[in-house]
Amino acid sequence: MALQFSKITRKGPITIVTLSRPEVYNALHTDAHFELNKVFDEFSADPDQWVAIVTGAGDKAFCAGNDLKWQAAGGKRGWDKGGFAGLTSRFDCDKPIIAAVNGVAMGGGFEIALACDLIIASENATFALPEPRVGLAALAGGLQRLPRQIGLKRAMGMILTARHVKAREGLELGFVNEVVPQGEALAAAEKWAETICQNSPMSIRASKQAIQKGMAVSLEQAITEQREYPAVKAMAASQDYIEGPKAFSEKRPPKWLGR
Repeated sequence: MALQFSKITRKGPITIVTLSRPEVYNALHTDAHFELNKVFDEFSADPDQWVAIVTGAGDKAFCAGNDLKWQAAGGKRGWDKGGFAGLTSRFDCDKPIIAAVNGVAMGGGFEIALACDLIIASENATFALPEPRVGLAALAGGLQRLPRQIGLKRAMGMILTARHVKAREGLELGFVNEVVPQGEALAAAEKWAETICQNSPMSIRASKQAIQKGMAVSLEQAITEQREYPAVKAMAASQDYIEGPKAFSEKRPPKWLGR
């Protein structure tokens, strides 16, 4: 697939997706959304790709959100079924996705990061949902995900003021997993991805799906139903399910197949 607004790098089972519109701080428009939706469709469907990392081109921005200049000039709006950047409405991907936030993550950019499973941020990263300052609202998941991830009052404090939050405060609030020196977000995210890949991808997918589905229902229902979740059933029927205990008993590293 020919790409105009993003770049793909594959390192073994790790897919790195770079948002590539640095001239506008990697802000996204309709064509970029549709392109990224295809990118993440391909990642989700590829059995040999186990973890994805999302980052931004350049050293200033992860993603500045919606391209408001494009919109103001009359550019068409909208995105595919996967939502903003092909991610914010993607509820059926059970593979881990990591945000390597290397600078500004504003509006839709912050919503992309919140839609990921982990956020690794450089010290110069800044997060905000500033949509009210331009007459909009963070309807690509930000208003729903942020309260769920950091609690209602903390989220209200950010959303109603539209204030900017630096990486260290994001770590304290709980939506950032690790803060690293400027320029090292991607390398740190790759280390997280490599650590994840030491585990069975079938187990990782089962775990992510069980968490996501379980948080939408009561604890009792989640525990009762989790063995019927598709990724959990796939794990139990996989070769990895046999390989793991076998490798442990033979005192050797497991050879994961992801199937």
